Amino acid sequence: MPTEGTDNRSASGALLNNNEPPPYVIRNPDSTLPILLVCDHASRLIPESLGTMGLDPGARRCHLAWDIGAGALTEHLAASLRSTAVLCEYSRLVVDCNRQLMDPGAFLEFGDGVVVHGNRNIQQPDKDRRANEIYWPYHNGIQDQLERFSSLGVQPVFVSIHSFTPVMNGHYRPCEIGILWDTDRVTAEIFINDFRNAGYVVGDNEPYSGKAPQDFTIDHHAEAASLSHVGIEIRQDLIHHDYGVEKVAETMHKIIETLSARIRPTSIASQNPGQTV
Repeated sequence: MPTEGTDNRSASGALLNNNEPPPYVIRNPDSTLPILLVCDHASRLIPESLGTMGLDPGARRCHLAWDIGAGALTEHLAASLRSTAVLCEYSRLVVDCNRQLMDPGAFLEFGDGVVVHGNRNIQQPDKDRRANEIYWPYHNGIQDQLERFSSLGVQPVFVSIHSFTPVMNGHYRPCEIGILWDTDRVTAEIFINDFRNAGYVVGDNEPYSGKAPQDFTIDHHAEAASLSHVGIEIRQDLIHHDYGVEKVAETMHKIIETLSARIRPTSIASQNPGQTV
């Protein structure tokens, strides 16, 4: 797989042109390691056809546009673990792939004092175009990997990676890492305990709750398939630079490399000695 306002849409009506990155990227698409990493908000890229979406450069770089550091962390883990990872290649301001399409937040119009002019009064054909060219291809890419694992007799642990701001509504957030869960408490407890043992201040369904309806990716893919899963939120000041990414990735690598055996000691993972997790 390849890697990575004014409406300047081409005459064909397409959102993306042939010179732009695809809607998502897959790392290690042939890995049999029973882990699937996903990152919904890895990129702040906006399609050329949408121009700047009426946003200044600062707004296009800030957390409204993407989860700062989350993509870099996912890439680092995919490389170190040699695990499969699926990352969205476009900004959540174009369409938020972790929201149901009917959710107002899927096409955010206003946040943190910033008006997203490119989403004001957006019409249904434009929503459909973004869904058809970015949202569903990304989710279909995740589903394709889950079907590949299934064909191999492997049940991967589904790990969704996000990041959050150090300050929210003027209040500092002391939590450094949040572990989000709904139906799978077992996997969540492994991450909570191991991160705490590594010295991090860890939130249990904080600063967000995995029980909230906005957690579409895990609900749609992992819970629907009864897969072990977890949502991980890293405070952005920990991973907005290379050193921080490496430090957090080192801890996560240690947790993940024994994860399947701890969740399912007699699972198919234990039958693949060359791919220990």
